[in-house]
Amino acid sequence: MKQMTLSALEEIMHTCAGDDESTDSFQQAPERAFADLGYDSLALLETQSVIRREYGVDLSEQALSEAETPQQLVDLVNRCLSAA
Repeated sequence: MKQMTLSALEEIMHTCAGDDESTDSFQQAPERAFADLGYDSLALLETQSVIRREYGVDLSEQALSEAETPQQLVDLVNRCLSAA
């Protein structure tokens, strides 16, 4: 079963946000809030759509809003994958 990694999430979010990858690396700051890393709610909603398509995990908006850091979102997706 495919598991999400911080690197995979970072790549997805850079693509969704149209980033040039100049923000802090998720590997270096896995517990930093998305807002502090420069990602807004629109980027998170785009990320939610990609996660649904690529991982088959349909995250609710509430669950997505509770995952405030890259590590929390990766952990949430992987818990959903393990439960499937």
